Amino acid sequence: MSENQNLLAEQRRTLILDEVRRRGGVRVNELTRRLGVSDMTVRRDLDALARQGVLEKVHGGAVPVVEASTHEPGFEAKSGLELSAKEDIARAAAELVPPGAAIALSGGTTTFALAHRLTDVPDLTVVTNSVRVADVFHAAQRSAGSRQGAATVVLTGGVRTPSDSLVGPVADQAIAVLHFDLLFLGVHGISVEAGLSTPNLAEAETNRRLVQSARRVIVVADHTKWGTVGLSSFASLEQVDTLVTDAGLSAEARAEVSDHLRRLVVAGEPEQPDRSEDDRAEDSDA
Repeated sequence: MSENQNLLAEQRRTLILDEVRRRGGVRVNELTRRLGVSDMTVRRDLDALARQGVLEKVHGGAVPVVEASTHEPGFEAKSGLELSAKEDIARAAAELVPPGAAIALSGGTTTFALAHRLTDVPDLTVVTNSVRVADVFHAAQRSAGSRQGAATVVLTGGVRTPSDSLVGPVADQAIAVLHFDLLFLGVHGISVEAGLSTPNLAEAETNRRLVQSARRVIVVADHTKWGTVGLSSFASLEQVDTLVTDAGLSAEARAEVSDHLRRLVVAGEPEQPDRSEDDRAEDSDA
């Protein structure tokens, strides 16, 4: 972390959280020195992060929260995390959507950010199990009136989760008879061993249906999701075509991703050439 008195609160808190996760804990006096801000500012930042449930305050500093694999934060708790990364990811992911495509957006705060970027793409058909995502498109339609080329939005039914996704048999049946050109999938966790995972069993099943109905699966996930494992896996990395992430993803993680996925898009960085299936097969046989 570099000293900068002009860092925005969001940037400071992202740096603090990354440091807590990387080192397993930090002290207030270390943060004030490295960030170049007052003791009171750091304590306010720690209070805000503690309210979001992403770290635990201890005497003189903070430590990571060790979450159970069944813990599912609500939408509001997640919406304040990694805001800059999510905006960068949304911007990069939006460039993958051609006019007239049939796309699906799962629930999540990153797909919510992406939805805002897609309201001006003409003639989209958008299927989503996210109440928040549907609201973005509906609000855009109300503000623009009967604009030609506005997205057609299909919201599945289902039971609402803490992240405002609709899941369960009703959602599963609706998705099963549909076919998407692209699926943009937000995830709770992603790893080589567990693939894509979530703490919610019903959401895992609905996500499986989304994956099965898509010609191409694009995961949108910031770097903090790498290495996180939820209770239930719903797809392997080999079922994912593209991962769109942010520059915070480590070199080691990038290498692992490249071994399993055809395409890695790091927002704000030049894209590396796609790896063919033959290349990956040769690596696995070596």
